[in-house]
Amino acid sequence: MSTDSSDHASFSTSPIWPLSARWFLALGAISACTSVVFSAAFAHLPVFAGGVPTAVQTALTQQQFHSLGLLFTGLALRVCGASRGLQAAGWLMLVGLFLFSFNLYARHVLAWDALRALVPWGGAAWILAWLVLLVGLLQGSGRTNRQA
Repeated sequence: MSTDSSDHASFSTSPIWPLSARWFLALGAISACTSVVFSAAFAHLPVFAGGVPTAVQTALTQQQFHSLGLLFTGLALRVCGASRGLQAAGWLMLVGLFLFSFNLYARHVLAWDALRALVPWGGAAWILAWLVLLVGLLQGSGRTNRQA
């Protein structure tokens, strides 16, 4: 049985995704997964027997939304190339996840209030992430698909 050489060539010449793109895609998928796990767990925790607080619901919604943002950033890094701006946007989204969502989870589930003042900084990190992503996309729109 013979194999078509053009099929084999398409596998060997397929471009390699930038490492940063793969990382942000993986982190976005992990974050999306944990948001579903947390959502289910919070619905059954005794501490939330009276209902999940609005702050925790907001943290879950924002985690889900910014998980998609991380996935989008990973795809943008693949399409536009591994630019500092796009990478910075991904890192800022991760910072926002920890300072906002995970901080609120720790506060309401574990009664750990030590970093409460950092919650607004998480929101600021997300705002900056979207602006930096915009700039990175605009700068990368004229480039060819380069590898990094």
